Amino acid sequence: MSSVPEEHRQSAPTVIGCAVVTVSDTRTLETDTGGQTIVDLLTAAGHRVLEREIIPDEPARMLPLLEHLRDEAAVDVVLMTGGTGLSHRDQTYETVSSLLDKPLPGYGELFRMLSYEEIGAAAMLSRAAGGLAGRTVLLTMPGSRAAVHLAMDRIILPELTHLVREARR
Repeated sequence: MSSVPEEHRQSAPTVIGCAVVTVSDTRTLETDTGGQTIVDLLTAAGHRVLEREIIPDEPARMLPLLEHLRDEAAVDVVLMTGGTGLSHRDQTYETVSSLLDKPLPGYGELFRMLSYEEIGAAAMLSRAAGGLAGRTVLLTMPGSRAAVHLAMDRIILPELTHLVREARR
C-alpha cells in the first residue's frame, strides 16, 4: 500500500522551471559558488534553470525581481541564497516574507534542525524561509556552499516536484 506523499510524488511534474537568485553585495557569476551549486544540483536532477540573478540585499531591487519571477508562467520555483542572517544588511527574510501568500514554516524549521546537527546552536542565526508567492514556490537559504548543499540535498530536491504539484493545485 502506497503512502499519500508517495502517491503525490508519482503524480508530480518531473521537470521544474527554476530561477536562482543570489543575494550579495560582492559576488559575481565567477565567485558565486552558492548560486552555482544550486544551478549544478538542479541541472543534475533534470530541472531547467530559466533565470539566474545576483542582486544586492536591497528590498527596492529584490521586490521587483521577485514579483517578475512570481508572475513568469514558466517559473515554478525561485531558489534564493544569501541575505538570511541577522546583520543590518540582511533583509532577504523581510522582503520574501512580504511576498508570501502561504508561508511554509516547516521549511525553515527543518533547515535549522538539520543545520543544528552540523553546526550546533549557531543554526538559530539562519532565517531560511519559504512558501508560496501566488503559485510559485519561493525558498531562501544561507549563502555558504555547505548551507546550500544541506538545503538542496536534504530538503529541497527530495520534495521539489511534490512542492510544485501542491502549488499548482
